[in-house]
Amino acid sequence: MPRPLRLLIPVLLALTLSACAGGAQRLDAAGDVHALLTAIRDGDQATFDRHVDRPALRAQIEARIAAEAARAGGSDEMRAIGALLGPAIAKAASEQLVQPQVFRGVAEYYGYDPAQPLPGRVAIAGSLKALEDGRVCATREKDGPCLLVFTQTDGVWRLSGFEGEIDMLRR
Repeated sequence: MPRPLRLLIPVLLALTLSACAGGAQRLDAAGDVHALLTAIRDGDQATFDRHVDRPALRAQIEARIAAEAARAGGSDEMRAIGALLGPAIAKAASEQLVQPQVFRGVAEYYGYDPAQPLPGRVAIAGSLKALEDGRVCATREKDGPCLLVFTQTDGVWRLSGFEGEIDMLRR
């Protein structure tokens, strides 16, 4: 076998294995993503709680709410009040937002409607994107932006981030 070809084989093998690893990771996560979206659709609080990293999700939502409040502008006094009260308001809001009924709009965005059959694990895996840091995210389209971010902890993929528009979270 020519030397350049011998050098190319390990590189191709490594690329193939990394692609398979991303696919296996997405397929593994798909079962938990399906369970979470089904829990959201059905209002199943216990299953929702098992598949959500509340501290991570609350912190991320609080940071986004605080950032949006700071961007809203206003007078110096209003910004000072916002800086003072913003974290407490964001914390209270995030407590109310991390509930199954609030994420129902997100589940519906993905097609989880009680009148529709649920897609299977393979279909869900196709809408997941493996991220470089080991997390996966759910996208609406194959190369679309991340909407829901999942992190594996204790063998379960849990919702740890929300990248969609804040107004998608509604009661």
